Amino acid sequence: MKYLQPFQVFPTIPESLSFLDVLSRNLWWSWQHDAKELFRRVDPKIWRDSGRNPIVFSTMVPKERLEELSIDGGFLAHQQRVKENFERAVLPKQTLSDSPIGTGGNIAYFSMEFGIHECLPLFAGGLGILAGDHLKAASDLKLPLTGVSLLYRQGYFRQFLSRDGMQQEDFPEIDLYTFPIERALDLSGKELFINISGPNGGIHTQVWKLMVGRASLFLLDTNLPDNPPEIREITANLYPANQHKRLAQEVVLGIGGMRALSAMGIFPSIIHMNEGHCTFAGIERLYQIISKFNVDLKTALEIAPRSTVFTTHTPVIAGHDVFPAEIVKPYIEPLKENLGADEKEILSWGQPAWKDSDGQFSMFVLGLRMAQHRNGVSMLHGAVARKMWSHVWPERPVEEIPITHITNGAHVPSWLSYEMSLLLDRYLGPGWNKHPWNSIIMNRIDSIYNEEFWRVHELNRSRLIRTCRELMVKQYEKRNAPKSMMGDIESVLDQDALTIVFARRFATYKRSHLVFMDPDRLESILTSKTHPVQMIFAGKAHPKDQEGKDLIKKVVQFAQKPNIRHRLIFLEDYDIDIARVLVQGADVWLNTPRRPFEACGTSGMKAAINGAINISILDGWWCEGFSEERGWRIGNGEEYFDHEYQDNVESQAFYNVLTDEVIPCFYDRKNGDSPQRWLNKMKESMKMAMKNFCSHVMVSNYNNLFYLPSAKRLQDLLSDNAAEAKTLAIQRERLRSLWRFIKLETPVRKQSGPFRAGASFDVTTEVYLGELKPEEVEIQLYFGRMKSVDSVTEGKAESMNVREHLGDGRYLYGCDIICNNSGRFGFTVRAIPKGDDWIKNTPEFLTWA
Repeated sequence: MKYLQPFQVFPTIPESLSFLDVLSRNLWWSWQHDAKELFRRVDPKIWRDSGRNPIVFSTMVPKERLEELSIDGGFLAHQQRVKENFERAVLPKQTLSDSPIGTGGNIAYFSMEFGIHECLPLFAGGLGILAGDHLKAASDLKLPLTGVSLLYRQGYFRQFLSRDGMQQEDFPEIDLYTFPIERALDLSGKELFINISGPNGGIHTQVWKLMVGRASLFLLDTNLPDNPPEIREITANLYPANQHKRLAQEVVLGIGGMRALSAMGIFPSIIHMNEGHCTFAGIERLYQIISKFNVDLKTALEIAPRSTVFTTHTPVIAGHDVFPAEIVKPYIEPLKENLGADEKEILSWGQPAWKDSDGQFSMFVLGLRMAQHRNGVSMLHGAVARKMWSHVWPERPVEEIPITHITNGAHVPSWLSYEMSLLLDRYLGPGWNKHPWNSIIMNRIDSIYNEEFWRVHELNRSRLIRTCRELMVKQYEKRNAPKSMMGDIESVLDQDALTIVFARRFATYKRSHLVFMDPDRLESILTSKTHPVQMIFAGKAHPKDQEGKDLIKKVVQFAQKPNIRHRLIFLEDYDIDIARVLVQGADVWLNTPRRPFEACGTSGMKAAINGAINISILDGWWCEGFSEERGWRIGNGEEYFDHEYQDNVESQAFYNVLTDEVIPCFYDRKNGDSPQRWLNKMKESMKMAMKNFCSHVMVSNYNNLFYLPSAKRLQDLLSDNAAEAKTLAIQRERLRSLWRFIKLETPVRKQSGPFRAGASFDVTTEVYLGELKPEEVEIQLYFGRMKSVDSVTEGKAESMNVREHLGDGRYLYGCDIICNNSGRFGFTVRAIPKGDDWIKNTPEFLTWA
């Protein structure tokens, strides 16, 4: 049947309970324990059966129960308390002058996925969870941030396993009316639809709005009756394997997302592109700047990147989308007239300088070209990204590649257990979670009685074991397991045993197989009578990743051994709900990636927030988080070329850490007391995660390092009819036409050496600038420790001064080198433009002697 007209009927709610309806339509409740308890208090069983979805829940609660609650004084007092907190946190709107981003300022945060709560399957994994936590923290911090993404009717797949452990996938259609969303409206108050030109005609898109605390999240949807089937399928599910469909998704997200904001009267001061999927937003923003401020493309290219942030999460080249230029061209064709650019120029934005325009189009390179502020998501990942993308700046030393880092964080209120939250309220004081980075507040964790702290953790572990048993029963029931096996399944795991969790995406570089490389040794560890250990695995492999599926199969088959099945399990269909229970109840959080392929790894942060202790390879965030007082490391941060050898070495290192340090520490209990050394590590782990790796710190870093400077820069560039931006555009063209004539002679030093530490010597060089002036070009002395005959490490740049004008565009420059340290050093000179980082980091504006 076609053109069905849907309608939804909701229950009639007594007036005294009307706030429940308001609360259910803003996801603020999802990170407020008191709000969740309010829903649960209505009916705990129905709340659970509804998938903790307030919209579904409201349709399941009997009318009689609502009437009963409408006159329940205790419930109404609870509701009033939640309502007052909601109004304080969500309803007050900043006046324009109060906005930290400037008058009318707004940050548009684009991401292919957002993981906010399990009732909204709009995410696949860590990238989406991070985006959801970013949105929540921005709401808590009252930043004027707006999210933009797609509305997936099938979301990411649901996972189930065959009897032999092979992953199967199901893509159920979601019921849109179980989401707390509403249709977005344009400036005239009409439902908002966006059109985008594609290779086979127009892509008709509807825009939906979802409230996440104070932040709005806009979702674009192509599943409209007027669209042909292939267009409707564009937003069907996340990360399709078909490259034509995937490209169409990224065009809808980037170009369609910017057009949607414009149609609602939102002109973002900053756009933040979360990974390369959304970098078409940068192109559309150029057009909006051109049309709104009546400037040309060259001027817009000076404005837009200086107020754009681009974050990468993927330290593997193959993980970045690259499309054949031929399939990109149909989307570019309609943009040429708007931008005043030809096809070749637009394509060049997505290609390194040495790539031909008829080759490949990289979404990552497009992000680099559209943003001045570029970052990885941990200190190590920043270094990896600089090396990985150094070819975009072929003449620049790797350490100077303009990609920095801001380490990810986890949203504390979303992941901290209810019981632990109550304990911290009592010892840290009410409102502590609004300032989890405050060292004075966090250090009060040390004052919590160990027995009380341990009791709360045991309660969380007990809930984890109970949940695992329930999930395992459901898994085996679906496989029609015999009754004898079902009896075994109902008693898996031990309430008191050391519980290790490995939960993450099953990809080869995550190396779940490391645990199983010595199966006999692992079996002896798991089956110990005196010091029992148990392991819980969970995670999905990409539907097209056969190697990842084989890793899952290996875990499941090992877990089927009769003497192991009570000690090691695999949980199907890993999602936010399961993740929350795992991070709250685990004793140990295990991470075994192949360094340096883990960009960050925020699941370990979430576990640490709850007092779990990490055992991890020194990769991602753990390079910054590790110390012996708060966790364990596997290896010492080595990187190997021989992966088989690396796996053998690090698997043995894991077993050794487990048997020599972890297990003895957990079971070190005198006179039946709680494990004091373990508890000290738990507290240190919690303090470290709260202070350094919470999403409030992460978003504050983005705000201070990127958002605020970008907003100020945008105001400056647009003032006085964009006068500065126009001047910068003219200067760039001047540099582009004259830079190639710059010549630097070999630098000359007056003293030949060798030198003693503390001495200095003079260096001069003759420079030909041609028509350029010293006010336009900076000549730098570049020096560092010799690495090879033609490279240095720990490079530093020192500005050289004009000592003499030699005439005919020639100048003598000079400066002193001070020998601060002993060793073998090398130096040379180079020319870069004078100006801000955006002009200085232009790849073609760099000349060496």
